[in-house]
This record gives sequence, structure tokens and C-alpha cells, in this order.
Amino acid sequence: MVRIIFLLFSAILFSFSTADDTLTPGRPLTDDSEASLISVGGKFQLGFFSPVGSSNRYVGIWFCNVSVDSVVWIANRRRPIASKSGILSLTANGTLLIADGNGNGTTVYWSSSTEVSVANPVAQLLDDANLVVREAGGDQNTYPAWQSHDFPTNIHLPGMKLGWNLTSGFNRQLTAWTSATDPAPGIYTLGIEKQGNAQEFVWQGTQPRWRSGPWNGLYFSGVPTIELDSLLRQEFVVDEQEVAAWFTVGNPSVILRSVLMPDGLLRSESWIEETQTWNVRAYVPMDRCDSFYACGPNAVCYPNAWPLCQCLPGFRPRNPQNWDVIGNPSDGCVRTTALDCQNGTDRFFQQSSVKLPDTTASAVNRSMSLEDCRSWCLRNCSCTAYASANLSTGSESGCMIWTSGLADIKFLYGSSSPQPLYVRLAAADLVTATEPMESGQRRMLTIIISVSCVAVLFFVCVACCVWAAKKKKKNRADEEVEEENLNLPLFDLGTIAEATGNFCMDNKLGEGGFGPVYKGKLKEGQEIAVKRLSKTSMQGTDEFKNEVMVIAKLQHRNLVRLLGCCVQGGERMLIYEYMLNGSLDTFLFGWLAKSLMIHKTHVRLICKIFDFLLACYRPDRDKCRLLDWRMRYNIILGIARGLLYLHHDSRYRIIHRDLKTSNILLDKDMNPKISDFGMAKLFGGDETTGNTKRVIWSLWKENRTSEIVHDSICHSLSFDEVLTCIKVGLLCVQERPEDRPIMCFVLQMLVSNSSLLPEPKQPGFVVTSNQIDNDSSGALLSINRLSVIILEGR
Repeated sequence: MVRIIFLLFSAILFSFSTADDTLTPGRPLTDDSEASLISVGGKFQLGFFSPVGSSNRYVGIWFCNVSVDSVVWIANRRRPIASKSGILSLTANGTLLIADGNGNGTTVYWSSSTEVSVANPVAQLLDDANLVVREAGGDQNTYPAWQSHDFPTNIHLPGMKLGWNLTSGFNRQLTAWTSATDPAPGIYTLGIEKQGNAQEFVWQGTQPRWRSGPWNGLYFSGVPTIELDSLLRQEFVVDEQEVAAWFTVGNPSVILRSVLMPDGLLRSESWIEETQTWNVRAYVPMDRCDSFYACGPNAVCYPNAWPLCQCLPGFRPRNPQNWDVIGNPSDGCVRTTALDCQNGTDRFFQQSSVKLPDTTASAVNRSMSLEDCRSWCLRNCSCTAYASANLSTGSESGCMIWTSGLADIKFLYGSSSPQPLYVRLAAADLVTATEPMESGQRRMLTIIISVSCVAVLFFVCVACCVWAAKKKKKNRADEEVEEENLNLPLFDLGTIAEATGNFCMDNKLGEGGFGPVYKGKLKEGQEIAVKRLSKTSMQGTDEFKNEVMVIAKLQHRNLVRLLGCCVQGGERMLIYEYMLNGSLDTFLFGWLAKSLMIHKTHVRLICKIFDFLLACYRPDRDKCRLLDWRMRYNIILGIARGLLYLHHDSRYRIIHRDLKTSNILLDKDMNPKISDFGMAKLFGGDETTGNTKRVIWSLWKENRTSEIVHDSICHSLSFDEVLTCIKVGLLCVQERPEDRPIMCFVLQMLVSNSSLLPEPKQPGFVVTSNQIDNDSSGALLSINRLSVIILEGR
């Protein structure tokens, strides 16, 4: 009590507003004076703050030059102060205290509880966001008496270690906020499991939700994208003092962080100064196979396949009925043939390109060679698999050994990891998996090959005749296109073929009505997207010429940039700038195409019907959750600016006529760009009509607009902006074309207050679910209670 009264008395006498980086006894920070500490390099600030949407007061550390979501550490996250009466002080023995100075100042809301007494203490905010307590004037390289980096909240910053300090006993973990407005500890934590071969985990309560896989000397084996990140370098150490992971950044001017979100998503983000937004670089869990133990023991999870789970070679489903009928593979797989340890006939099957099984119960020997590891496993009857433990030497070394079921294995598409899993199998199962074909099979194969060769020869002859007949026509078309004054580079066919790996399927990004689209990389390093006209398309040449002529004359930040075209060898190709984040529909609907195992173009109609309403009501919402409200709103504004340019500001007035989420591309900073002008129509000076599409109306009429927004983005949205977007959407589909705003007014409305906009009237095409109107005004599609119609519009 005496100490608290003394601190409050000191606060009254010595309260001050400071821009210093240190706190000393007798010179506290008080909330009402808006005092703060600023690190010597000006990167971080410490003081009192309230989260957006909350009046509670906390002591925290935040980025000085970041305007959005900048808090990186909070002291009293479990016990906020209800008013601006807080005091942060440093006691004479080096303990930090947060107390309430509002009259009854006996309440301590937080204490650093240091066990090391400091004779002449000082608290200092460092330029890595670490608040340290040490001896004044002492060696700054010695371990401090207390530091905030030993008690992280939900943010992981460069240089900040996660994991175990085996000397002090500290287990440094991230703990998510309860919600976007409440920094109290939530149910998700990120940390390092040190049992077995150490690896990172995200836990939901006490249950594992995601794991990184073991460290292989270069990166965590289940997150191979880290190896490809030139900006970020992951570090990991296991020794007598600690089991810890951290990362560093090659460019000190780049602001990077990892955030454990309230929903358990771990996101790596970089700050984009130009747009004042956080750009999501990577995230986990990334797909259904990232869910811990998705397929049970001895099975591999394939994220892009159906069925999702498949047994390892030499294994079969433990309960086939669960796999085939119920679709529940969680009980995993069992061996087809028992191991034969006594006679020493067992061998190993090499399973490549996978996240290694859970290593919590595995053993590791980093000095053993891989060959010694194999021999040891064969001699040990309980050994089920082995793998190398270290790739940092440029080859496999060290030894990891599993003695139980192999759990949580994920197939890594496109991974070139040289760290395969060697699975122990009975000799009979290994022969089945790799044996040469029997003579009868070879004879059957010979017959099939012979018949196929004859058929291929026949079709080659027919194709040559057809090709010869069409060659002259194609050459004339080539000359017509080349004679157009397009002011665009003409790319050589060989250059494009080399850039796309000869149009390799691994480089295929998708396919639309025009034809397939491939990712490529020119010799000078520029990444491109190549749209290749389908040779069977009857309308392709006209659409090709139309798109080239249209896009060649367009320049806008929200339109995809056409780099050139190729009209050689009968090919019609457009070369665009490559958009790193693909199309908007993959964030909203990509899960549906994967689930149904059909091409994206086949679900466009479904996507149009369900749109944003269905996008977040799905079992795999991870990618959709990246689109928080701020990002969605910026995308809406960007699309509106692009359309305004097309309608009013470009050299030619253009109506796109095929605008949909698959034709909205997102660059590395999630900026939207309108693409695919093959269906675009050029209009004269006074022509402004085209087609418009759907809306639903009942939720607005019944004052239930909040139901349109899913709770996954509720924490990030501005409700006034949401109302504005809904109003503008309804105003654009009024029954009378003259009642609908033109594009320049639409953009103005989107950045206006919703209360200033006129109230929309009921659209002329609203119908109920039991009404089917087949008149010439449009085509009605109805699913459950959702009705959609396509009309001619303004």
C-alpha cells in the first residue's frame, strides 16, 4: 500500500510528456498527459491507447509510421483500465507497474514481476520494439533483468524469438486476441513443441490445429515457401540453452510482421506505404490438408485431389466403409502385410514431396549418416520410417526415426524438397508397388501401343491435310493483324514457348472461352501471363483483333496492361503483365471448383448466383478471410475507377459486357485490375447503354442489411461504407434506366456518406422464389430463396 501511494504521489509531482526512450523511477508515464516513449530510431512508440471500437485503456507498443493496425505488444491485455487514469511506473528495484491513479490508486492492473532485483534500474524502448529493464549505464549486450520479448502477445516481429529459453524456463508463445476490438488472450496460440524433433504448432485451446513440420536446416519442412522468400530468412536453434525460432529481414526499410488472428489464421504481412495497407504475403493453415491429422495415420492428404486422403503404398484403409461411404478417413490406414523383422526382408519405399509426419514422438540423431540411419531402422523392429534431419550441408544428413503410426502427412505440390520420407514395407508390398509388369501385361501393353500408333498415324495424316488447307487462310489473317497500327510489340513464338516451358501444364493458370492462360517468365526476368487463342474457336480471331485494338489504346492503373501479342505459326496470343494474386474469383469461389473436381468455367453460373453471400459460408474459408472489409472496399473502388475510365475518360467509350469476378485480377498488393476485353463493345460519344446484372432486394426492404455481411469480416468493416455500397448497388438497377446513376456519379457515391444518398426503389425485376417468368425480358434462375435475373440495362 505504501509503495502504491508513493508511486501515485510521484506521478503527481513528476508527470511529464516525453519523447525520450527511457523510463526511470520517480518519472512515470500518465495516461491523461499523453506521455510516451519513442525508440531511438523512431520506429516504435510506447504509451496508453484504446483499440478501435473500444474505450478500455491499455499500455502498448506500436509502429510509429504505420497508420493502420499498428499495435505489436500489450502489457495489461488481461486487465484494461476503464478510464484515462492509468500510470506506468518503474519501481526502485526494477519492477514495472500499471496502476489506477483515479483516487483509489491501490489497484495494480499489471506488473512485470521480475525476479531479478536491479539497483539502479532503467526501462528502455529499443528499436526492435523490445521494452527492456536493465542496470542504468550497464552493458547493453547482457541479458536484461526483464524484457517484453519474453512475453509476446499476438505479433511476431523480426529478431523476436519464439520458443523455449531452457535456462529461465520461459516459453515464448503468441496468443491471439479474443476479437478485433478485445486484446484479451483468445483461444489460439502459436509456439514450439520441443518434444521429439521440435516443430511449430498452432493450438486451439489444448488441441493442435496446424503444425509446421520439423526444421531441416533451411526451413520448416511443411512450409517450403519460406525457402523461396528472398526477403525473409528463417532461423532455428536447438541447444542446451534454448529451442527457439525467429526470422530476419534482408531490407531494413521493409516492415514485416506475422500475426496470429482471432480465428487462428497465422498471416505474414508487409506494410505498403503507398496504399497505407498491410499486404498478406503468406498464411497458414492454407487448405484442408493443413488441418492437423486430417487423414489419420499412414495416409497422405492431397489438397487438390478427390478423394482428399490416400493410403501410403503398402497400406489400406482401416475402415473402408468410412472412407468410401461416409467420407471420413480419420481412422487412417493399416499395413497390407505385416513387417518381417526377424528374417530381415523388409525394405523402404521412398515417398517424396511431402510434409514429414508429426515428429512429436520421433527420435533424432543429428550426427548419424543417412545410411547408418537406414541400417539402424532395419535392426529395430519398432521402426516404421526414417528421414534425413538436415539439408543445410547441401545433402541429406542426420537421422529422424519414427516408431509409431505416421501422422499428418501432406503432399506438397510443386515442391522440389530433397528430403523424402523412407517408409518401411514388407517385401511383398514393396514388390507390388515397384515390380515390373508380368509378361501378359507386357503383351497387352504391346497391343495397346500398336493400335495407338496406327490411330495416331492416321490422325496425323488427316491433320496434315487440314493444316495445309488452312495454312493460307491463317497466313492471310496473320498479315491482316500485323498490318494493324497497334503500336504494340510482336513477340516471337519461340520466345513465348520458352517463357512458358513450351506451354507446360504446370504453368497453366486457367482457361476461359477464349482459350487457356499460361504463366511465363521472359529471359530478362519479367513475369507474364499468356492468353492463347483456342484453335477450335470460331469467334476467336475476331475477338482477338477486337481485344488487341481495344486494350492497345487503354492505360489505367485499374486495367490490366497488355504487353504485346504473338501472331506467328497460326497462333493468336496476348501477352499481359502477370498478376501475382490471380483473379478475384479464386478468393471467393476457388474452393467450389476444387470440391466438385470440375473446371472453373463450369461453375461460373453458380458463382454468379451465390456471389459474396456464399463466399464466406463454406468449410474452407481461409482464402476468403484474407479479404477483410477494407480490402474488399478498396477492390470495389478500384473497379469503379477502372469502369469510369472505360465509360468516360478513355479515348474510346467502352462497355466491357463481360465483367465478373474471374475477370478482376489482383496484383501483389491486392490492387484490382479489369481484364479480358474480348467481348468489349466500343460506343460513340453519346452511347452509354449496355447490359447490367442482378440484385436481391428483400433484406434491404426489411432493414436486415447486416445479414448480408458475414461475421468473418464484421470486425474489419465500416458499416456506413457497407450501407453505401448496398445503396449504390440498388440504385444501379432501378427499373427506369434514367433513374440509374452514370459511372462518374457511382464513384462519387461510393466515397460518400450513405445517409446523403437517395433511397433506392424496388428493382423492376424482383420476383419471389415460387415465380418463374420466362418472358423475353430476361432469364430467371432460382435456387432456394435466392432469385437472380439478367436484364438489358443502362
